[in-house]
Amino acid sequence: MRPRYEIRIARRAAKSLAALQRREQQRIRAAIELLAEEPRPPACIALAGEDSVYRVRVGEYRIVYEVIDKVLVIHVVGIGHRREVYR
Repeated sequence: MRPRYEIRIARRAAKSLAALQRREQQRIRAAIELLAEEPRPPACIALAGEDSVYRVRVGEYRIVYEVIDKVLVIHVVGIGHRREVYR
């Protein structure tokens, strides 16, 4: 059995999540919980120019996160609409 990663959400990402509609919040939270089990799912894409930073698509929204394997932590650094999340 694989170890479960701890999830940490940056303040900026938490504010972005809170501003979304309830249905979108639930979908994104479910996707984040799945990352604790599998931090690099087949649908994730590594961001260019960054080490161990990935993104996962949830409908029109993106979750940008960093995987820290040494301490088993997933740090969610950004959540937002696909037009705005990379700015």
